[in-house]
Amino acid sequence: MRDEVVLSFLRRQAATARYVFSVCTGALLCGAAGLLQGKRATTHWTALEVLPYFGAIPSEDRVVVDGKLISAGGVTSGIDGSLVLVALLRGEALAQELQLYMAYDPQPPFHAGSPRTAPADILRTVTQRAQDITARRLQTGREYQARTNA
Repeated sequence: MRDEVVLSFLRRQAATARYVFSVCTGALLCGAAGLLQGKRATTHWTALEVLPYFGAIPSEDRVVVDGKLISAGGVTSGIDGSLVLVALLRGEALAQELQLYMAYDPQPPFHAGSPRTAPADILRTVTQRAQDITARRLQTGREYQARTNA
């Protein structure tokens, strides 16, 4: 999020892109590149609280479409987002064909895939394990906000 070469590349590509698609914490890169200002967006649940530092409006939805910005929450919601993108570009029929071809019919063996459904002890453990990276992400977000508001 501090690599200006990467951030400049994202800004240049986004300027002419039909859509900008982020998966998981890739949304934070879009934020650091200035692409989320005033946009609804999602990211991995451990990083949602960082989005406002980039001017984004956080959403807990698996996939968010706001103008040409498409963001998907976690790694598996990237599949959902890719199907949404295909539907936008080529129509729902093709998106459904691809979903069938991939045999994408999620049936998770556990109901622990979201903070809302995970058992409390599992949520606590994962949240605790993510504390260090969450703190680093928040620090980067604060630095971005301080630079842009200066």
